Amino acid sequence: MNEVLTKTNVLVLNRHWQAIDVKTPLESFGMIAAGNATALDIQPGGDMRPVTWEEWLKLPVREGDSAIGTVSGPVRVPSVLVLARYDKVPKRRPKFCAKAIWERDGGVCQYTGRKLRPHEGNIDHVVPLSRGGGTNWENCVLADRRVNSRKGNKLPEEAGLKLLRRPSVPPELPVTHLIRNTHKVRDWEPFLSHVNAAAS
Repeated sequence: MNEVLTKTNVLVLNRHWQAIDVKTPLESFGMIAAGNATALDIQPGGDMRPVTWEEWLKLPVREGDSAIGTVSGPVRVPSVLVLARYDKVPKRRPKFCAKAIWERDGGVCQYTGRKLRPHEGNIDHVVPLSRGGGTNWENCVLADRRVNSRKGNKLPEEAGLKLLRRPSVPPELPVTHLIRNTHKVRDWEPFLSHVNAAAS
């Protein structure tokens, strides 16, 4: 199978043109062909228009476009598609991981209140694993590496530390806030720039 179909990402917008998901080109082609979505033909100057499956098949493949080979010739892979009927923005909780804990805690050590640079912090288990603590939202915080090392297998109060606030599960957010343009796709910028600006 062509790697482009599974390795490239396509941004999915609801019918109000709000970013709500990311799909593979293979999934996207199926949605467009079934009439559940239209692909956006985005020009270098920023002009864009929704295009149906039949018209999409006839679009030229430009320099820089991803494409797949078919018996009828190459077909451009869309970078953005718009759903035909779905108009909601679902909510989702961030996935539990070290990066999400950094974001929840605002890059601040939860014991000292100091803003940390990436190499200065790591994740601390408030109740150490060796003492029955879990690896979850309610027991993990961002901590200065030196503070975490000093704390070791102690509870915060045993190490003379006090949490700024109890760790908790972050609230659900509109999925638009959780989509990251990790591949720096230029066509996605108009739909994610206001979200990224608000988050920074």
